[in-house]
Amino acid sequence: MRRFVMTQMMPRSEWDSWTARTRRRPHWLTLFGLWFAVFVVVWLLIQPRRPAPLNNPNAVARDVTPRGDLSADEQATIEIFQRASPSVVHITTSALARSSFTLDVFAVPRGAGSGVVYDTDGHIVTNYHVVEVGQRRVVRLADQSEWEAKLVGKSAAKDLAVLKIEAPANLLKPLAIGTSSNLVVGQKVLAIGNPFGLDQSLTTGVVSALGREIDSVSGRTIQDVIQTDAAINPGNSGGPLLDSAGRMIGINAQIASPSGANAGIGFAIPVDTVNRIVPQLIRYGEERRPVLGTVTVEDSLARRAGLPEGVLVRSVNPGSAAEEAGLRGTTRTQLGDIIVKIDDYTVTTKNELLNALERYNAGDVVRVSVLRDGELLELRAKLQSVDRE
Repeated sequence: MRRFVMTQMMPRSEWDSWTARTRRRPHWLTLFGLWFAVFVVVWLLIQPRRPAPLNNPNAVARDVTPRGDLSADEQATIEIFQRASPSVVHITTSALARSSFTLDVFAVPRGAGSGVVYDTDGHIVTNYHVVEVGQRRVVRLADQSEWEAKLVGKSAAKDLAVLKIEAPANLLKPLAIGTSSNLVVGQKVLAIGNPFGLDQSLTTGVVSALGREIDSVSGRTIQDVIQTDAAINPGNSGGPLLDSAGRMIGINAQIASPSGANAGIGFAIPVDTVNRIVPQLIRYGEERRPVLGTVTVEDSLARRAGLPEGVLVRSVNPGSAAEEAGLRGTTRTQLGDIIVKIDDYTVTTKNELLNALERYNAGDVVRVSVLRDGELLELRAKLQSVDRE
């Protein structure tokens, strides 16, 4: 009654003005209520529907179905892995750096890869690009023990390197060595390594192709490379490629992939190359290629001069196998010999000449076919062990 009386006491004009404003402006509580209701409805609609629990007291785990014996192929793969994995190591490299604030020296990780125990003297075979960068190298064996390693030999041209650790012989399990000369496309292969730092990983596949060529760190080509679809990822480099007998037939080196991860095209350096180069790296610290003792002209210069395919001899080293064989160098008045064959291996570039010579040992006698004044001559040369190419 009080409110009614008070409003009745207002002048008529003020009363009409107040009621008009009230009708035009809705109350803020009403607006808030409407928005809250809309929010609740939308929230309920978007919530996932959860089924009501069944609360079945009779629910039990199902019985396990016996799988039976493993297949012969599975058993063979397991046996190969168990026999070969102790021979595969994990290699990490680091460089020393000094803090600009405290002047403390600390190690900076540079890379990681895999390797193979070559003998009980502690020699570890891996890729050169795995250990190329870094001053400190650590080898972790299959028993997880870690050993400081020193670089005893390297071949950038073949992307191979040998490390040595001072581990006891009972911890070193040399991997069985096979041959890559009789491989066939389609035969089963296995790769063991440490992809992305994951120790002792196994992948399987087949030999996809043979006789491939890949570029090494030095720019030289590596011939007779094995192509496989066994998964090879960063960290697998330096690990072994095995045949179905568990023998090493190659060292995993590269992949072809637009993303940098496995795309089913991996390459391994053939074990015949590994078995020929590694003893030289252990003995001399470097690859000792047999040579003729010639200095040759760059391919690009010879092509621009319009010369026939082959390798032009610029000069012959005094007392070399080339001089004894009668090879002729280039002078201002005469064109030197153009080497076109070493035995039955056709030579069209300097790289092919080097690859052809690497098939032999120092002391071997080879036929050197040359073009001289438009005529094809065949000379005989006894290869040297000193690399002067």
